[in-house]
Amino acid sequence: MTTPEGTASPWRRGLGAAAAGALPVLAFPGPALWWFAYVALVPWLLLVRTAPTARRAAYDGWLGGLGYMLALHHWLLPNLHVFTFVIAALLGALWAPWGWLVHRLLAGAPPSRRVAAALLVVPSGWLAIELVRSWQGLGGPWGLLGSSQWQVEAALRLASVGGVWLLSFLVVAVNVAVAVLVAVRRARVPAVAGLVATATVTSAAWVWSPRPDVDGRVRIAVVQPGVTDGPENRFTREETLTRRLADQDLDLIVWGESSVGYDLVERPDLADRIAALSRATGADILVNVDAHRSDRPGIYKSSVLVGPDGPTGDRYDKMRLVPFGEYVPARSLLGWATSVGEAAGEDRRRGTEQVVMDVGKGLRVGPMVCFESAFPDMSRHLVDEGAEVLLAQSATSTFQQSWAPEQHASLAALRAAETGRPMVHATLTGVSAVYGPSGERVGSWLGTDESTSAVYDVPTASGTTPYVRFGDWPVHAALLVLVVWGAFEGLRTARAGSKGDRDGSGPPPPVRPARTSRGSRARPVR
Repeated sequence: MTTPEGTASPWRRGLGAAAAGALPVLAFPGPALWWFAYVALVPWLLLVRTAPTARRAAYDGWLGGLGYMLALHHWLLPNLHVFTFVIAALLGALWAPWGWLVHRLLAGAPPSRRVAAALLVVPSGWLAIELVRSWQGLGGPWGLLGSSQWQVEAALRLASVGGVWLLSFLVVAVNVAVAVLVAVRRARVPAVAGLVATATVTSAAWVWSPRPDVDGRVRIAVVQPGVTDGPENRFTREETLTRRLADQDLDLIVWGESSVGYDLVERPDLADRIAALSRATGADILVNVDAHRSDRPGIYKSSVLVGPDGPTGDRYDKMRLVPFGEYVPARSLLGWATSVGEAAGEDRRRGTEQVVMDVGKGLRVGPMVCFESAFPDMSRHLVDEGAEVLLAQSATSTFQQSWAPEQHASLAALRAAETGRPMVHATLTGVSAVYGPSGERVGSWLGTDESTSAVYDVPTASGTTPYVRFGDWPVHAALLVLVVWGAFEGLRTARAGSKGDRDGSGPPPPVRPARTSRGSRARPVR
């Protein structure tokens, strides 16, 4: 088997793999070419299947994964510098087994049964990678392939059934089918069958999946101060914007992440000013405190509810911190990252449990902080605990001119659709956004160039989605597929070896080396 023209050189092949791996980023905001996700993996798949060896295929998988991770997180380069490449290379290694898997199933002229297996096994392998890298210590589930479908109504309906995981599986399956249609003519029947099955599943979910039962509306205001200089000026601007919300009949006002830079126990004057705003607007205010706590050591990022009489006692301490941004993993070994980029000089402390808060008018809300909105299990748990509205307080001001703010805002649409509950994404500097219980956009986004407050009429809903009820079942199914396929392959290899031993077609037995008359091993003539 020969490699395609232009990919014979290892260097060219490596660069091609990295470039092909980077292509899916175009499906995410800012470009937001959601339709491109269904063909974005095809060049990478075609390259890997033509690798001269399985080892080279694994190498192409790694380099493609590096390109994917680097493209998704390119906005970190001004802050982490060279360390961005290190992180991308480490996470990219997760795709090395996937490259081997693609080559194993699709190399050469695979028979129809192998192509049919690939339509299940290759997407399952991708899902296993997304599961591993979703661990908070590896950076969390930012850029899961299925999250590129955040603005597609049919995809959001599927998310209510199997979460973002089901979307990732189907997107990869479509890419595999398209790659087979392009490169393996003799196996087009199973490829077309895979596309038909995907369309059938999507249509069935559209018709039969339960829709949220909209049963009311609440009025929630978001305060976005924009870029300001220092915590005092930021607080003053938030105070001014909040005061404009008087006489709006609000149920809740939400400020962004790090909206208060001082512990409210240490600064009772600030607590009194927020309480005065609550009295003036007739609504509780959810602020976010980023400061050393007075009652325990360390810095915490905490969602704190303030009512007309001051802090209500409801508080949520952020549990999942951003690696390097809010803490340095294994600081004794990786502390040098602070000298080459803008890694955290002091580690934030973690909270221990999620909290559902009762706001002043009987509304139950579930707060999350920053990139916690990327974790499907956190929003699912909050809804299980009775949250009627999901909230995310965020700040992406460090990455103001990048794709990061829009990517972050889009995640709330998936969390809303998965749980059947509306979600409010409130930021300091944009993009702020609100989504209804089906993941539909409510009102307009507040962009990164806006310093304003906005009021949203948010529909509330009841009922339980299949995803909330059954959890991450697509991931469990994918792992089962991999186990079954691995067992089948192992059994087939063992049978082939046994058959070779019986009919003499197996490898010849080793020949004992000849010995000289002195008893030493014979040596070749030189």
